[in-house]
Amino acid sequence: MEDPQLNVTDETTFETLLTELLRTAHENGIAVEGGWDVDGDDGHPDWDVVVTVVERAADD
Repeated sequence: MEDPQLNVTDETTFETLLTELLRTAHENGIAVEGGWDVDGDDGHPDWDVVVTVVERAADD
């Protein structure tokens, strides 16, 4: 059974859920920087996911 909270039907929802996932992992001490191979299975493509920390200049 699919989780209705993971019903991603547009890019905005995808970005919102991805942001929540990364923030929650970080808050729980999980190192989210790096790369992962995601096996698509069941006719879906395979993905290579890379997460990097972005250093931004502080607002003056």
